[in-house]
Amino acid sequence: MRKLVRGYVHVYTGKGKGKTTAALGLALRAAGAGLTVYIAQFVKGMKYAELNALKRFADSIRVVQFGRDCFIRHEPAAEDFECARRGFEEVKKVISSGAYQVVILDEVNIATHYGLITIDELLELMESRPDDLELVLTGRKADPRIIEKADLVTEMREVKHYYVRGVKAREGIEM
Repeated sequence: MRKLVRGYVHVYTGKGKGKTTAALGLALRAAGAGLTVYIAQFVKGMKYAELNALKRFADSIRVVQFGRDCFIRHEPAAEDFECARRGFEEVKKVISSGAYQVVILDEVNIATHYGLITIDELLELMESRPDDLELVLTGRKADPRIIEKADLVTEMREVKHYYVRGVKAREGIEM
């Protein structure tokens, strides 16, 4: 199994489209270079087209969803807290296992924003991760303390989006 000499913490945040897409692109690049990738999707439980595509890389990329559906338009329910808690505990085990060189926590910033996971827990995870693990955190509303601790931060800024004209999410493009 190939190892990284040094891993870094990435944050992909902002109101613009492309945070998960950027993380998935990094996952494909890592798999192509012989690294193993674990993707934990918080808040998401719906089926997305990328899940079908990633099945083709099952030997090097594992995706697990820790959400029921996308609750962002309303307050989270007790089940959402339970899903996130179960997911976060699983991620801690995955990180300490040494089985993966890249771990992506998709929508973890939204999970912390809604209090499903605390900022302190995420900061501790960032701090305690192995030196050779690349950790990627995605989602809008990244807390300033997370941004401060990260090694790389990219903010996706919406300049123009066809959603405002009423275009719904399209399979294969947005979902």
